[in-house]
Amino acid sequence: MGGIVMSAVSAVLITLTCILVPVSLLTVWVHDIALDTDRYVSTMAPLATNPAIQDAAVNRITHAVDVKVDGQAVTSDLAAWLQSQGLPPRAAAAVKSLGPKLDDAVDQVVTQAATRVVHSDTFATVWTQANRAAHAAVVQALTGHGRGAVQVTDGTVTLDVGTAVDRLKDQLVAAGLTPAEKIPDVDKQLVLFQSDKLAKARGAAHALDVLGNWMPVLTVLLGAIGVVLARRRRRALVTTALGAAGACLLVAIALVVARRYYLDHLPPAVQSPPAAAAVFDTLLHFLRISLRTAIVLGVVVALGAYLSGAGRLPRAVRGGADRAAYSAARWGDAHGVRTGRAGTWTDAHRRLLVLVVLLVLALVFALWNHPTVLTVLLLVLVLLAVLAVLALLAASGRAGADRAAQDGIAQGGAGPGGAGPGGAGSAGESTAE
Repeated sequence: MGGIVMSAVSAVLITLTCILVPVSLLTVWVHDIALDTDRYVSTMAPLATNPAIQDAAVNRITHAVDVKVDGQAVTSDLAAWLQSQGLPPRAAAAVKSLGPKLDDAVDQVVTQAATRVVHSDTFATVWTQANRAAHAAVVQALTGHGRGAVQVTDGTVTLDVGTAVDRLKDQLVAAGLTPAEKIPDVDKQLVLFQSDKLAKARGAAHALDVLGNWMPVLTVLLGAIGVVLARRRRRALVTTALGAAGACLLVAIALVVARRYYLDHLPPAVQSPPAAAAVFDTLLHFLRISLRTAIVLGVVVALGAYLSGAGRLPRAVRGGADRAAYSAARWGDAHGVRTGRAGTWTDAHRRLLVLVVLLVLALVFALWNHPTVLTVLLLVLVLLAVLAVLALLAASGRAGADRAAQDGIAQGGAGPGGAGPGGAGSAGESTAE
């Protein structure tokens, strides 16, 4: 009866662990990205050089500047004056028709100046400073507390590009475009993100923030207890690892679907769909990396647990590796490469050493600051290298023991009454007789 209860508790804990793994990654994302100013700024800073963001900024700044030059009035006055000075009417009409081209030329000058501003270090500095000030508003969007330079109203996150507009006005005036001095103080907001679900997510975001970095620890503890209580622990570990990887894969797919749905249903307030996509991808970049890392880690752990089992394939793999290590050790021993007591001690304590290595690598992974897939692969390579060294040392110890045993047999057979060649010959002769 007790075994059935333990198995049931183990199944519940393992299932709960698989569900909580992606939730834990989400809590870390909320705690470390959305609510950490330095990491948030470093995450958003590269967007200053993103082509979609730059194009959106150029368009918004150009529209905010909106230099008013009545090209038609200017060319009409110029044509009338030239005609009064004796210019033929046909030529005056040609001058008057240049009004639209004059308007286009002014627009091109403003756009080129805005492009220079956005592609300069000035905009990168403005972008970084604005996003650092905006962090409080992002916290407000997710928790309902605080406010910042970036305003969050009805689920709309906007960035004030007023500093860039002022810089552009100065450049236009310096270039001789005097109408730029009369640019009014108009709306200079660049919409970055809009969702009517933003306010509804505040409660969940606050709960995730409170849990913070404790959720991953709790998840690992629940999973460990579930595996320990299981009857077949190795199989339980494989199930837990693959289940967690599968849950993370489902969340990753859900993010892809959510991204497509959001971009396909952008509200009119979002002025640039490519810029909205860039912001969406940048904000969720860390979460996506975490999900991929968890998927790879789950597969690696499951594969390692399976290969350490008693199945036919795992035993064949381990047997082949041991035979290869022993052959290498025998070759080295025959050529004078010997490990002595170190090899013998390693052979006697090999399982303990492997356990210690696994615990050390697990601790390194736990203490790694935001591990990635490359981190998992690096630790796997380190583990394989250490296991190979331990296998060679242990095989060298066995090879040395086998050589010593053979030498002892040979020396014993050479003595009186031994089982050496002479003794074998005498026995043969007696039998023949």
